[in-house]
Amino acid sequence: MRSFTFTLLVVFSCARALGQFAYEDRIRIREANHISQQFGDLIWDGFNEPPFSILFIMDDYEYLIEHYYQPDDFDRIDDYDTLLYSAIHRRPTQMNKSFLATFPFAGLNTIVIGTPENTGLNSTGWIITLLHERFHQYQYSSPKYFAEASELGLSNGDDTGMWQLNYPFPYQDSKVVRAYEIYTKALYDAVKSIGMDNWENAKTEFFKARNAFKSSLSPDDYKYISFQWYQEGIARYTEYAFLERLEDYEPTTEINQLPDFIPFNEYKKTFLEKHMNNVLNLKLEEVGRVTVYDVGFAEALIIRELNSDWDKNYLKLKFDLEKLY
Repeated sequence: MRSFTFTLLVVFSCARALGQFAYEDRIRIREANHISQQFGDLIWDGFNEPPFSILFIMDDYEYLIEHYYQPDDFDRIDDYDTLLYSAIHRRPTQMNKSFLATFPFAGLNTIVIGTPENTGLNSTGWIITLLHERFHQYQYSSPKYFAEASELGLSNGDDTGMWQLNYPFPYQDSKVVRAYEIYTKALYDAVKSIGMDNWENAKTEFFKARNAFKSSLSPDDYKYISFQWYQEGIARYTEYAFLERLEDYEPTTEINQLPDFIPFNEYKKTFLEKHMNNVLNLKLEEVGRVTVYDVGFAEALIIRELNSDWDKNYLKLKFDLEKLY
């Protein structure tokens, strides 16, 4: 097995060196597609309706997959790839090689993603992250999603969408930071108390702390952080929802043979602890917007406990998780 693994590494490295769309990259994408098709609609109704369009970024070339339109600066290199069930287009790399993002590209909401090596992920983490971005395609396919986000009135004239990253949230404000610390501690405790005898008390303390944090913010600042929890936190929750369904899933033989693949059931064992610890330990004043992924994820776990129909209303009640409790 060790010599076979070494041979795989040599083959993969040679393909990358030649700027080719390597076999292991294609089977990772295929695995994510299989998982999405098998489980996605069980998590979110209509999850698989948007095309699974991907711009895959390598060092020298970037490849456009399952995209309806061929931009002028791309060349078609394959009419039908038998692993990806799609035509493939290619151009010299222009995008950031470490991208993990989803945004409109050439007329479609497209996942723009670098290789596992360039994004610092192993094969398992990369596949799950691709499903995170797939969720954004599902989000953005909701009618008027971008228009309704703009109607929040938070862009300050920025029509590029960069306000979502650059909004001047008061991450350093001492009053906000203190209220946030109390809120995230109560959030952590409430999630840990689900199904336990102290759940009712922990839930009460959580809502009290959440309301206090909300009161520490201006209306626009609360709208912004709520938007981020809604958009990015639920994408992180979707990673976990897939992992819950992958407990007994058997990956393809090709995926199992990748040297850095961790079985999904093993990956799940550390996922919840890691991201709940982030809720408790990531400092608002130090990492800013990065906190929204895990805080929104933790809120989703409480919402799910309180409202079994929340998923049916998620795209209807934008962009405030408070509406879903």
